[in-house]
Amino acid sequence: MRFAHLLVPLDGSRLAEAALPAALALARWFGAQVTLLHVLERTAPTHVHGEPHLRARDEALAYLTAHARWLAAEGVAAQVHVDAAGAHAGPSGADIAASIAAEAAAHGADLIVLCTHGSGGLRGLLFGRVAQQVLARGRVPVLLVRPHAAGRARPFRCRRVLVPLDGSETAEGALAPAAALARAAGASLLLMWVVPTAATVSGDRGPAARLMPTAAAALLEDEAAQARAYLDGLVATLRGDGLDARAQVERGDPVAALMAAAAREEIDLIVMTTHGRSGLAAVWAGSVASRLVAQSPLPVLLVRTPSS
Repeated sequence: MRFAHLLVPLDGSRLAEAALPAALALARWFGAQVTLLHVLERTAPTHVHGEPHLRARDEALAYLTAHARWLAAEGVAAQVHVDAAGAHAGPSGADIAASIAAEAAAHGADLIVLCTHGSGGLRGLLFGRVAQQVLARGRVPVLLVRPHAAGRARPFRCRRVLVPLDGSETAEGALAPAAALARAAGASLLLMWVVPTAATVSGDRGPAARLMPTAAAALLEDEAAQARAYLDGLVATLRGDGLDARAQVERGDPVAALMAAAAREEIDLIVMTTHGRSGLAAVWAGSVASRLVAQSPLPVLLVRTPSS
């Protein structure tokens, strides 16, 4: 697997431009082409994050072209495209997520790079809003990056990659893109399975664990041992392919354990699968991906599960 064509939606703000360093690094590693996209909104505001908003085709093209020239000067081929959101608008008006997903398919992009910021529309590329809705409407993976305060871009590094797993084939969908990134960037992989404790079991198993904590603790210990054997098998395969990989089993709440491990292990990027739910569906599902993106300062590469 490789990423040969990256789509980078921009709204004209410095916050959205925080996605550009990641796109530049990935394009260099994979020799990929970049398409810079701006979606014209029917009812766009005059300003976004205190800056003039791109509301006309000509000014959007000029803006995108300037960034395409910067990428070209850095050795990365880039093209620009301005989309009128009306082509993909629903009855309520411009649907930015649908436009991004449609443009990704039309251009043959195999990765969308977005910045998480704001609170709505293309001015609010938040997980559970545009980014998650893009996943819900298509199959192209989405890389979410978070800017520093005041919109300054973070340098994009990929030395250590964390891949959360749970023993399912759907979660294993993150392995191929994670391995491709590790190979291209010379990064190491950390495969992690978080097994809950009796006190942190959630979902259908929660009530039984609280009623029979001793039995639940014993079962979870067995699950942790199985998790270790499972991860060790995957690590052996990855090492056989020439990758630097290791496994780790953690206990407790998945999001808290993953965030703690990411800080401790100096992780640069998290790669995981998601069902592509958005809004209340993600909240009610208790999505680990949505909670992790909301809380983690790290870039997260989200891969849509094949069955969702």
